[in-house]
Amino acid sequence: QVQLVESGGGLVQAEGSLTLSCAASRSIFSFNRMAWYRQAPGKQRELVAAIFSGGATTYVDSVKGRFTISRDNAKNTLYLRMNSLKPEDTAVYYCNFVIVGIHYWGQGTQVTVSS
Repeated sequence: QVQLVESGGGLVQAEGSLTLSCAASRSIFSFNRMAWYRQAPGKQRELVAAIFSGGATTYVDSVKGRFTISRDNAKNTLYLRMNSLKPEDTAVYYCNFVIVGIHYWGQGTQVTVSS
């Protein structure tokens, strides 16, 4: 079992930056995959970025070159650095950790980008 707590969301103007954090209640070293999802009003939740145990990363096309996912095993924390934010990035962002097929979710943090 693990608890995930997100932070770092807020209101930012277009072209601004934010860094989201997801702190885990225990070591994250053994997780197979850690990811950020987002859900905008009236839309399905979508995978934004993921990082795998070996360090490989993947991003949805709409954020490539603007967002960076990273992890700090010593701090048991997952990050999402978001640059050049656009109004269409407005959503609730969730972190998701997977180990042996079991998914754990954070409570979500709101990101609002004004034009």
